[in-house]
Amino acid sequence: MVLEGREMDGIGNTMQKKAAELERLAEVLVTGEQLRLRLHEAKVIKDRRHHLRTYPNCFVAKELIDWLIEHKEASDRDTAIKIVQKLLDQSIIHHVCDEHRDFKDMKLFYRFRKDDGTFPLDNEAKVFMRGQRIYEKLMNTENNLLQTREEEGKSFERTLVASEFIDWLLQEGEMPTREEAEQLGRRLLEHGIIQHVTNKNHFVDGPLLYQFRMNFRRRRRLIELLHERGRSIPESHDSPFCLRKQSSDGGNTSFLSVSPTKEIKVSVGVRRSSMSSSCGSIGYCSSGYYSSSPTLSSSPPVLCNPKSVLKRQVSPEELQRPGGPFIKKTFTIIGDAVGWGFVVRGSKPCHIQAVDPGGPAAAAGMKVCQFVVAVNGLNVLCHDYRTVSNLILTGPRTIVMEVMEEV
Repeated sequence: MVLEGREMDGIGNTMQKKAAELERLAEVLVTGEQLRLRLHEAKVIKDRRHHLRTYPNCFVAKELIDWLIEHKEASDRDTAIKIVQKLLDQSIIHHVCDEHRDFKDMKLFYRFRKDDGTFPLDNEAKVFMRGQRIYEKLMNTENNLLQTREEEGKSFERTLVASEFIDWLLQEGEMPTREEAEQLGRRLLEHGIIQHVTNKNHFVDGPLLYQFRMNFRRRRRLIELLHERGRSIPESHDSPFCLRKQSSDGGNTSFLSVSPTKEIKVSVGVRRSSMSSSCGSIGYCSSGYYSSSPTLSSSPPVLCNPKSVLKRQVSPEELQRPGGPFIKKTFTIIGDAVGWGFVVRGSKPCHIQAVDPGGPAAAAGMKVCQFVVAVNGLNVLCHDYRTVSNLILTGPRTIVMEVMEEV
């Protein structure tokens, strides 16, 4: 049967609408999970008693609103309530006795459904959780699956070859047969987790190239739950942090690694991101501003400076020269649910390009313009940012950073 143009347009519009719905669902799921981990770490979620009864793994509504405002996730209580209501509407959280359908800014107990096993695992949620686990496994294990490759005369970064991806799924025990692994790949594509690099093909066991469209590690600002955002500039995937600027209604919690007088370009920010760059930057795209890789981003644009913050580059020999103008400092940084909170850039030696004022690195004392000497005891003075980034991302949650700082 041959479909007319209008019928094809109608099918395309329906698919786009469905994809947008799945995209919104994915963002809520990932954002909710990141918040849950942060609240556990901050001890906001804990066992509580009321009328001689213990309610495990719950939080007090009023305390959560206080915490969201304190951590600049919301500018006021009304905004914070709207954010949490979004999580309640999507069955991410619920009242411990299911007596309140509306979130109330009171001393009431609420709980994440993932903490009591009541999270509704429909087919969409299962696919996203499976996709997230596969993504994290790929990012945390040593493999050569994600590489820059060419298709149709164009170069694409961080691509998967479909047949190699299926081999890996079988090797890791994710799927028992090639046929089932191919079906999983098709579900991941249909749910917007991966895509063909030119959007021309479905997932097929063969030599075609695919990319992850969704970066599960990007730190989501909770205010994003209140905004419907379409696809914009691409995300990228590796660094511990990249600068982001939220819209004004989310509060001014962004930062820049340079003075406002310097030239600034718009790029897409993620907590852990990196595109290959000839200028040696981490968290910035291949041209210094945008990447040509067709990936998805539902986050707002960010302000990034592709130029180094250093006034001058120094050599490893100069850093280590006795009596020189540099002192060594050591930081122990415990990563939170979304990363460590800094950008590494440069080569031989790398330097700290930016630090998130509210992140773990800033709390430990890290500053911009410091030079990276060692990561977890391994000297990296003669390595570039890619090696340093990989050491951090594939290492333990707690990292020990040795840096040199000019006095």
